[in-house]
Amino acid sequence: MRGNQIKSSVQLREIGANFVYPLHPSIFGPFERSWGVLTACSGFDFNGNDFKALVYEFMSNRSLDEWLHPSASQYTERSRLSLLERVNIAIDVACALEYLHHHCETPIVHCDLKPSNVLLDDEKTGHVGDFGLARFLPKATHKLLTDESSSIGVKGSFGYVAPEYGIGSVAATEGDVYSFGVLILKMFTGKRPIDDMFENGLDLHCFAKGALANQVERAIDSVLLQEIKQSEMKRIVNLDGKNKSWCSILECLVSILKIGVTSSSESPRERMDIGNVLSKLQGIKKKLLEFIVIA
Repeated sequence: MRGNQIKSSVQLREIGANFVYPLHPSIFGPFERSWGVLTACSGFDFNGNDFKALVYEFMSNRSLDEWLHPSASQYTERSRLSLLERVNIAIDVACALEYLHHHCETPIVHCDLKPSNVLLDDEKTGHVGDFGLARFLPKATHKLLTDESSSIGVKGSFGYVAPEYGIGSVAATEGDVYSFGVLILKMFTGKRPIDDMFENGLDLHCFAKGALANQVERAIDSVLLQEIKQSEMKRIVNLDGKNKSWCSILECLVSILKIGVTSSSESPRERMDIGNVLSKLQGIKKKLLEFIVIA
């Protein structure tokens, strides 16, 4: 630990974590140096001692999942994430995936994106962590790596793993986009993909898609609706009696849900590229800043 930099380590000797080596910790070095939203990771293997460890930056604001669903002991008014904070975190995660998919010498797919693997630092900047299931994206001509990657079909986290992985499809960027879409829907609806309300074929994707076609407000997290309703920016009224800022913010939320729904489409071909997702989210944030008062 140097200065104010705090690190936490996980000793892996007891659990036999040989998976460290297929995705060697050294690959995280360039991410840490050139990109701010990927959790720094280093590996150590001491000669003479079969010791392995992962060392991460300490994230003081815990995981995104703990903010979206705090325990009774964690819950306070301050434990809520604001609309703008959620948009910023979504952009952070999209930036991380865009870097992995498009700016590495060999593209990388994370394969286990979910709120508990998004960690928040002091400024609530989102950091993508836990690369235990990550894979290099192989070239189509490299059969050995392609066969190896196909094992991803039985891995991932229920509710977030792309459906095509369940039938043995190889790891692909579209799989990460699917997970990101589900994450977006959870962030802005407040509902888990395995919520008790989802039965008889209904899931988070279908729930959000149906709300977009009917009444979007019923799908938005009540915490966000309360924040918007309590906003001081309700002074400009349209001819129909509706507040202009309310309508504009609701339009932004509709756009966000559309991103989540499209990204979590069952067919990989219907999903957006993460670069397009990032561009749209940045545009939504720009529009939101015109109507949201930052305390």
